[in-house]
Amino acid sequence: MTAISLDRIRQIEARRDELAALMATGDLSGDRFVQVSKEYAELEPVAAAAAEVRRLRQEAESLAHMTGDADAELRAMAEEELRENKTALETADRRLALALLPRDAADQRSAMLEVRAGTGGDEAALFAGDLFRMYQRYAETQGWRVELISASESEVGGFKEVVASVTGQGVFAKLKFESGVHRVQRVPVTESGGRIHTSAATVAVLPEAEEVDVQIDDKDLRIDIYRSSGPGGQSVNTTDSAVRIVHIPTGLTVIQQDEKSQHKNKAKAMKVLRTRLYEMERERLHAERAGARKSMVGTGDRSERIRTYNFPQGRVTDHRINLTLHRLPEILAGDMGELIGALIAEDEAERLASLDAA
Repeated sequence: MTAISLDRIRQIEARRDELAALMATGDLSGDRFVQVSKEYAELEPVAAAAAEVRRLRQEAESLAHMTGDADAELRAMAEEELRENKTALETADRRLALALLPRDAADQRSAMLEVRAGTGGDEAALFAGDLFRMYQRYAETQGWRVELISASESEVGGFKEVVASVTGQGVFAKLKFESGVHRVQRVPVTESGGRIHTSAATVAVLPEAEEVDVQIDDKDLRIDIYRSSGPGGQSVNTTDSAVRIVHIPTGLTVIQQDEKSQHKNKAKAMKVLRTRLYEMERERLHAERAGARKSMVGTGDRSERIRTYNFPQGRVTDHRINLTLHRLPEILAGDMGELIGALIAEDEAERLASLDAA
């Protein structure tokens, strides 16, 4: 890993000090103050990491000088401290390099979570339900809020499809590597012969868009109102509350009928549409910037098999990073920290390596 230059460290600290001075003047307009304070908040931890690197480098110089001292005891002490300094400096250099990596602007956003049953019939629907509950429980441990947007339940339990909004700080940063095909290997409850079946479900995690992110012109929308169908409250099949929104330029279609209120269904449908349009634009920009480069962890390809949940062996294997954890019950109960942490660490290591190779 290439060490950050002293000039770059000075630039970071100088910019932090400049922003602090600007905020202290009291001359900034409301919007400008928000902009400056946001940049300061983002830069402050980077500047702190840079200051630690600079301090450790200065300490290393002093200790290196002391290792040439005539006093053998002082020389031995300096050599021991220099070894400790080297370890601390390597850690600090890595922390600073990570802080300087380009950030995904969507990382701090809430996310739209979509889980769909894939191959495997009833067993796939049951597995989709298991996955959705796993994410719900993980969200609880993070203090996030999960709001159901729409759900199509299977007759045997589980879901054919379920869409939810997960609201909180940094949701997308932690869940974005969950997109893809999740495979399960287990004996279905409907199987009398005890044979292991393989089924699958797909997961998509999209950063939620705000109204300012995506401008949607009313003339680009076709909105149909019709009578709800399927299970529901007493208003289902008696009022025209279901909403279908078609975004004409892209052909994207969103249907929402879970609420009894037409207005609530329309609001939820617009939220889903806005998020999908935002993701289309993100993917277009990512393809332009990344070119042919394909990230080991973060492809976001929903057709890619990313993980296997093997019940007979009690293991979960993430195929992208060759990680196997024999903690399947705990993971399905929402204890996903080790798994998600490993994916984030692998992504950071790959991005650091790509910077060194550049």
